[in-house]
Amino acid sequence: MRLPADAVLIVIDMQEAIDDPRFCARNNLGAEANIAALIAAWRAETLPLVHIRHDSLEPGSPYAPDAPGHRFKPCATPLDGETVIGKNANSAFVGTGLEGFLDELGATTLVICGVLTPNSVEATARHAGNLGYQVFVVGDACWAVDKTDLRGQRWLADDVHALSLAHLEGEYASVVDAATTLRAAAAAKARQRRAAGKT
Repeated sequence: MRLPADAVLIVIDMQEAIDDPRFCARNNLGAEANIAALIAAWRAETLPLVHIRHDSLEPGSPYAPDAPGHRFKPCATPLDGETVIGKNANSAFVGTGLEGFLDELGATTLVICGVLTPNSVEATARHAGNLGYQVFVVGDACWAVDKTDLRGQRWLADDVHALSLAHLEGEYASVVDAATTLRAAAAAKARQRRAAGKT
């Protein structure tokens, strides 16, 4: 995995609402720690970082702006001055200024993490891939929940997560892990510093 020095980390819907009991059992219990590590690395390396916040329009949603769950989780709370973009669709590109913001940065590469894997993460990654970005989805920095299909069969979160990532791999994105991504981010800035030192 090789990242440019302007690779943008997009953290999706990391709000307290995701802990609401209505979302059922989940997988990847270490995802929050991996997301926190990615955010910390992007901050340390001064790489561009975007927090996506879901502002639900559905009555009674835990993601509604007036609901307690609208708050960011402590592991992913934006710092003052960091970019926060609100959305009310699954894809972070729909009805938001995300694409325009990325154009201002000249961004070509996106690293995506957050929740839920088959919902906003997958929708955003598919959209980004169709827009022509190079997209990396950090598989162990996102998670899914159990899902019952239209036949009444219940699918465990691990299976839902794995299938969602399989849909993305090679078609819309490259699926990577957090450790590889952290090394790639550090290497990107190291190359940039070496290049700057030669000018």
